[in-house]
Parts: sequence; C-alpha cells; structure tokens
Amino acid sequence: MTKLIGIPDEVVLNKIYIIRDQKIMLDSDLAELYGVETKQLKRQVKRNMERFPHDFMFEMSPDEYAALRCQIGTSNEGRGGLRYMPFCFTEQGVAMLSSVLNSNRAIQVNIHIIRVYTKLRELLLAHKDVFLRVEQVEKQMMKQDQKIELLFTYLSKFVDKNDDPRVQIGYKVSGKP
Repeated sequence: MTKLIGIPDEVVLNKIYIIRDQKIMLDSDLAELYGVETKQLKRQVKRNMERFPHDFMFEMSPDEYAALRCQIGTSNEGRGGLRYMPFCFTEQGVAMLSSVLNSNRAIQVNIHIIRVYTKLRELLLAHKDVFLRVEQVEKQMMKQDQKIELLFTYLSKFVDKNDDPRVQIGYKVSGKP
C-alpha cells in the first residue's frame, strides 16, 4: 500500500476556479501539487491530446486570464510573464492526468483532488435550497436597486426645474417688500 500524500482539502479548494461556468484547475497549480514543472505537465498533455477533449481541458483566453488575475488578486505577471495561456482542466481532465503523468505521487494527488471535487459537489447538492434562496434575494435586490435609481432620476428632474426664483404668494405685510 502506498503512503497517501498529505495535502489539506483547503489547499485543493483554493486552486479550483470558475471559468466558462465550469470548475477548473490550472496547469501551474496542478504541476505544483504533482511536484513537477508546468512545462513538463504541458508537454505530457500535448503528447496525449487525444485523451483531453474540450470538455476535459481547454486553453484559457487572454481575457479570461485577465479576469482570473482579478479574481485571485494578483497584481503582476510573475517572473517574466506567460509565454502561453494556461491550460484549464475540468474534473474529468484532472482524473485523466494521472494516466498521463503515471507516477505514484500523481495517482495519490489525483485521488485526493477527485475526493475534494466529490465533497464540493455533495456540499452544493446538500445546500442547493440555500443557494437558490440567495440567488432569489440577489435578484430582488437588483430590482430594488433599479427602482431606487429610477426614483432618483425622477427627483433630479424636479430639482433641476426649481432653478428659477419663485414668485411669493399670500398676504403682504405693510412696510415689508
């Protein structure tokens, strides 16, 4: 029996991002977990492209990369920047990586990552009603924001019309203008 790799679930969870409405992991993060260089991981994937259809892995676009950098809060390009856009691996793509990298560490890390994905899916299913309710509240808040914005638009029209001095009406007291 091989010894299990001790990677905390939080480390794996922090490396799962949402791109194109899919939960993915980046090639550089996976390479770090597997203990290999990113270029080695990419080389192995390119040699076995038939194992990675588009629903298993895709290359990130420059716009997606910029959005991801904002999402994870990095401010610089890193050491020299990227030559190529990162590969994004879905859960199925991560599972396929163990057959491509073919090392004990890759197998153990893959088992752990798949277990974290499974826990995440179970958590989402268990709390689906809460997520749906939060989504409903967000939609209601957006509607209220639109109504408040419309109200301020109407009020600003009234404020703009009151620039002309008003003529006083009513009783005039003698001796006062």
